[in-house]
Amino acid sequence: MFTDTDGETSLKTALRLALATVLSVAALAVTAPDGAASAAPSPPPRYVALGDSYAAEPLVPPADPADPACLRSLAGYPHVAARALGADLTDVSCSAATTGDLSTPQHPGVPPQYDALSPDTDLVTITIGANDVRLFSEALRCVNVLPPPLGTSCAERNTTGGTDRLAARIDAWAPTFATVLDEIARRAPHAEVFVVGYGNYVRPGGCYPVQPLWDQDATYLQQTIDRLTAVLRRTAEEHHATFVDTYRPGIGHDICAAPGDRYIEGLAPDRPAAALHPNDAGARAFGEALTAAVRAQRGGVQGAS
Repeated sequence: MFTDTDGETSLKTALRLALATVLSVAALAVTAPDGAASAAPSPPPRYVALGDSYAAEPLVPPADPADPACLRSLAGYPHVAARALGADLTDVSCSAATTGDLSTPQHPGVPPQYDALSPDTDLVTITIGANDVRLFSEALRCVNVLPPPLGTSCAERNTTGGTDRLAARIDAWAPTFATVLDEIARRAPHAEVFVVGYGNYVRPGGCYPVQPLWDQDATYLQQTIDRLTAVLRRTAEEHHATFVDTYRPGIGHDICAAPGDRYIEGLAPDRPAAALHPNDAGARAFGEALTAAVRAQRGGVQGAS
């Protein structure tokens, strides 16, 4: 049987033990938290955007002051996707770029686009090829302000003799794009590569005279764009890259759509953009398509919206 003194001593001992237990638990909580609490936040993915004016979005505000000669916009599809994915973007796309400009300076003081790649790169996007096959200049040659027969059909001109000269040019360029994807893989061996295709420029039959392309020439022009896009898709698949389709998002938003509904501007742009190039609405739509493709490929990339 305990005396009062013994009881007081026992109570004090019990209190000291309880306090020590509480402090020990608290110390463990501070020094050894669960894995979710202790893990450092993942760094943002390193994203490099390569390509021509379809990616650079010339004349769409705001302009990128980094390389004024490239007429690059800060609203292009790479920037839309980078914001959505929380990615650290290096955009070296440049208006009028060809595949040759990936490895050599396009303008004085502008490094080759490949120089932006490194083994630390996580994500690469590219749209290229239209300038290699002179597609834009050929499109301008399809313009006819006056109706038939007061002009020349570009479809007839390019297929005289039974050979489609533009199609042959695109097919001959295809191996060049294969070497591009090989070089990207060599310089950025850990990166996921996304090839962004050219879009829906003009609906079958066109919309003459809203856009000064004769019916057969409008159809021929889009078929030629589709052929180039098919080369991009096929080559991407052969090189284990992901192809991003911008044709379907653009259905109903081509140059024949009402000015406020266009993703691609016509020969006389109604919104700030270069002729026959995406405007800000197109950049958002194509950037969203790219974002969805990246998230699908990576199983869900967490980032800012």
